[in-house]
Order: sequence, then C-alpha cells, then structure tokens
Amino acid sequence: MLRVDKLTVCYGQMQALRTVSMEISPGEMVALIGGNGAGKTTLLNTISGLLTPAAGSLSWEGKPLNGLAPDRICREGIVQVPEGRKLFPAMTVEENLIMGAYLPTVLTESQEALRQVYDIFPRLADRRRQLAGSLSGGEQQMAALGRVLMARPRLLMLDEPSLGLSPKAAEIFATIRGLNKEGLSVLLVSQEVLETLAITAHGYVLENGVVALKGPSSELLEDPQVKTSYLGR
Repeated sequence: MLRVDKLTVCYGQMQALRTVSMEISPGEMVALIGGNGAGKTTLLNTISGLLTPAAGSLSWEGKPLNGLAPDRICREGIVQVPEGRKLFPAMTVEENLIMGAYLPTVLTESQEALRQVYDIFPRLADRRRQLAGSLSGGEQQMAALGRVLMARPRLLMLDEPSLGLSPKAAEIFATIRGLNKEGLSVLLVSQEVLETLAITAHGYVLENGVVALKGPSSELLEDPQVKTSYLGR
C-alpha cells in the first residue's frame, strides 16, 4: 500500500533521516518507535508532503508520491493526526470536525461521516457546541481523531496520540485498535512502546534517523535492545 524506499531528509546540512525504508500493507497497523529526535515526526511529515526528501522515493499503491502537494496526498487517503492535536480552540467541537471534511470527495458525505464519528465518540456528541479549547486532553484527542475520520482516510498516521493522557491512554489505544479491526490501515508513532507493540503487527525502530530494528511486533517486544532501551528491562 505504502512503500518508503531509501528515504533521506535534511534540515539544512543536518540529515534527519538516512536511507529509511518501510512498507505498510492494506489493513495493517504498523508501529514506529524511537526516542526524541529519532526522526519519527520527520518521516510522517515527509509522507504527508510537508517536507521534501533529499533522496529516495515514496509510493502509494505503486504510484509515486514524491512532489505531490499535501492536499493531493490527502485526496489519496493518507491523513495525519499531528502531535499536539492542533485543534482550532476558538471553534466548537462540531466546527472542528467539519473542517476534516473539506475535500470535495468527502464533503457530500459529511453528515453521514459526522454521525459515525459521534457513534465512535459519544462524548463529542454531548460537547458538539462546546469550544474545542475547553475540552480535556483526552476529549481533544478524540476530536483530533474524529476530525481525521471525517476525511475518510485509507491510511491513518498518528503522531503520539496518547501523549500526556495517562491514564486515559488505554482508551485511545482501544479506539485505534477498533478502527484497524474495521480495515483501516494505521501507522502509529508512540513512546508508549509496550502498548504500541502489543496492538500492532509489525514495527520499525528509528534511532538517529536510521532504521535500527524492524520486524514483527511480537519479536521486537522480546528483542534485548528494545527491552533495554525502551522497556527498562
């Protein structure tokens, strides 16, 4: 579905990613883990078209993504929930959700998509007229997820969706797992390594901009390097 091949991304003279390769198959949930500054957000932003690679290629169902504008990539069904949620705090919950359905391909289905989002997150339905900035952290994450679902994504990329939400993180992970079980492909970036590897099929470990480890998530959970570096074992 998505293929990243020998991707290199630079900030000026600094290489943030070096020859990174990865794949995501239809319906698969893939983990991307690593410490702060490892390059995880850079990779997501490059897939989204917000950054231009210095070398390497990106392809979606065999079609090149290199050079496509971010809105074109969204039209292909690749949508990102950024770290920090990035809601519009002075707009209502419902107004924030509707913003996710701006693409012409999904605008005509916005009311049906809105109903589905409220089915997934009943609390958002209760707070639909409340300003997004007044929501709790967990509710804001629900709104950010709901806004992306309004775009009818085919690949959902999540950047630290549980950050700062403990003990509510388990609820967010359960929702993500449920969406994946319904067929949505997911690329999940999280520092909650144990929880992330427990619900994903495959994983990649980024360190200093390179893929240090990759493989089935169950095997990564047992890897000595992962245990030492990320699980404190």
